Amino acid sequence: MIRKAYKYRIYPNKEQREYFSRVFGCVRFFYNKSLSDMCELYKKTGKNENITPARYKKDYPFLKEVDSLALCNAQLARNAAFKSFYKKQNNFPKYKSKRNDQSYTTNNQGSVKFSSFDRYISIPKCPRLRIKKHRSFYGEIKSITVSKTTDEKYYISLLVEENTESIKFLDNAIGLDLGIKELIIDSNGNKYKNHKYLTKSQNKLAREQRKLSLMKKGSNNRNKQRIKVTRLHKKIENQRNDYLHKLSRHIIDENQIICIEDLKVKNMTRNSKLARSISDASWSRFVSMLIYKANWYGNTIVKVPTNYPSSQLCSYCNYQNPLTKDLRVRKWTCPQCGSVHDRDINAAKNILRKGIEILTKDGTHPDSLFMLGSLESSSKKPPLQ
Repeated sequence: MIRKAYKYRIYPNKEQREYFSRVFGCVRFFYNKSLSDMCELYKKTGKNENITPARYKKDYPFLKEVDSLALCNAQLARNAAFKSFYKKQNNFPKYKSKRNDQSYTTNNQGSVKFSSFDRYISIPKCPRLRIKKHRSFYGEIKSITVSKTTDEKYYISLLVEENTESIKFLDNAIGLDLGIKELIIDSNGNKYKNHKYLTKSQNKLAREQRKLSLMKKGSNNRNKQRIKVTRLHKKIENQRNDYLHKLSRHIIDENQIICIEDLKVKNMTRNSKLARSISDASWSRFVSMLIYKANWYGNTIVKVPTNYPSSQLCSYCNYQNPLTKDLRVRKWTCPQCGSVHDRDINAAKNILRKGIEILTKDGTHPDSLFMLGSLESSSKKPPLQ
């Protein structure tokens, strides 16, 4: 059994929007209030206390008007934030702001139902909520998350527990090199285009933001312009996510073992000249998509260490060419064996070779050396452009 989230657009009426606003506010209030009180208590006594919603309901009766499970889930989210902080010793839990996207999560206790040919969904304390169910699912709904984005749109995300899809074990292994000019270059010689959605919309985005900066704060026109700018950002995000989902699913469907470089993207974005291009490519999001989809379908993801010189090694004789440290060198000839290399394809082949080597040493796939045959270039063109 696996759990998947299915996200749909919803269209609440005026009363439902008012109810959602109350829930968002109550969840935000409880989260921030309990976080503040826990911090104060720790400063005074040095002890941690798990504050529950029941502690505030007497003094703040408006908390009783909303779904109690939404407040309980806010408590779990706060505890998870503290647990992550204690484990990593960074990113102390932040207070929730009404200026960001708003959301709350509640559990399904048999009250979540579809009706009228799946055009409406009933959730706790909010019956007959109009929904655009653009795709079906088969399984039990465990929880729901209602969210409102900064561009005034509402969504509902259903966490569904369903049977694992039939896992297909393929004989293919592939190495992936992440780039800026081309988003993905694989060890078969295929190159997948980087559409640079943010760069293409940069002029329009700058124009709309200039208009926003000139408007009077608090005015209706400024609020309308703010929504316009936010929707443009959301469009760019949706375009990027759509492409990354299709590309990651294609790679998962075609390959059993996927070797990628373990890039430190956060450190790379400190380069002011490359930060925007790297962020626009969204490497981290693409890798995270590969990882969770690999967990669904039984694929193996291998991360090659960052310090591995994949661009400097000859994929045929393993000669290390120091001249390729210069990023302007896109093609080079190996001085030892005479092989002519495309920089990115050669790097992808080396990433694949190192990934198979890591698997073999770990004993995860003792018979996986045969997959090195996929280092041979393929004449197939990438299906996604």
